[in-house]
Amino acid sequence: MTNYTDSSNVSHDEAFKKLLQTFFAEFLELFFPEVNALLDHSHTRFLMQELLVDIVGEERRSVDLLLETKYKSLDAYVIIHLEPQSYKQANFNERMFIYFSRLVERHRKEHKLIIPIAIFTADQVHYEPDTFSMEIPGHIILHFQFLKLELRNQNWRQFIDSDNPIAAALLAKMGYNEEEAREVRKTYLRMILQLQQKLDQAKLSLLMSVADLYFKPDPATDELILRDLSEQYPEYEVTIMELMPAWKRWGYEEGREEGREEGIVLERQSTIQKLLGKGFSPEDVSKTLDLPLNEINKHLKK
Repeated sequence: MTNYTDSSNVSHDEAFKKLLQTFFAEFLELFFPEVNALLDHSHTRFLMQELLVDIVGEERRSVDLLLETKYKSLDAYVIIHLEPQSYKQANFNERMFIYFSRLVERHRKEHKLIIPIAIFTADQVHYEPDTFSMEIPGHIILHFQFLKLELRNQNWRQFIDSDNPIAAALLAKMGYNEEEAREVRKTYLRMILQLQQKLDQAKLSLLMSVADLYFKPDPATDELILRDLSEQYPEYEVTIMELMPAWKRWGYEEGREEGREEGIVLERQSTIQKLLGKGFSPEDVSKTLDLPLNEINKHLKK
């Protein structure tokens, strides 16, 4: 659930939720292929956020992502409840059960099934419990289990040959050591280079804006990566420069050619226009691209 007291995670959580909204089918295909095979995504639609009151914790929280889709085997509509979690929270498994119970109570007449999925995006490796149980000797009163994904526990090398956009966006959140950091960054840019052939600019910009949250600027390393990629893909040298993450395009190039700064501004304006044209709200664009809201609003008048 969205915790409104944790303002440091707002930008990340909003960008991550927009990523899941845009690439929901690709997310399931990558991390939960068995579930994905059961669903008919032509019937998928996102529902309005629901405000739930946690009686135990006396907190008012809204469901992060709630969507309706069709379950092939049952020939019925189901609800999938997604919970991105970027920080450690005590008794999270109990809260998942509480919110699951509330969703069952509200939607049991229209939907045959509710599938709860928790996505842990913390920087540290955690082994979060995915069950909540109550029992007495000789009798299990309750055993609740939700699906979970702990990104930091995923080995990034398992995804380097994937053409799934979610793999590229989340590669830097997976498990790797400091010695592999440069290789991870280079692999990410290679994946983006390939994805730009199949995605429109708005979706590509969304992927890169999320990935940018996970990479730390390192000018010296970035220059080496650029050089390696340009040698490996000489025919895409210009494209490689254009596809560098935002901290490269909008920062390190300022001291180069005089005309480049103007080009950067135009590129940023084009990205804003395309995201707005795809139905993203000004607030979502502001948070996703980490730009002031007033700059985004200027483009609504054009």
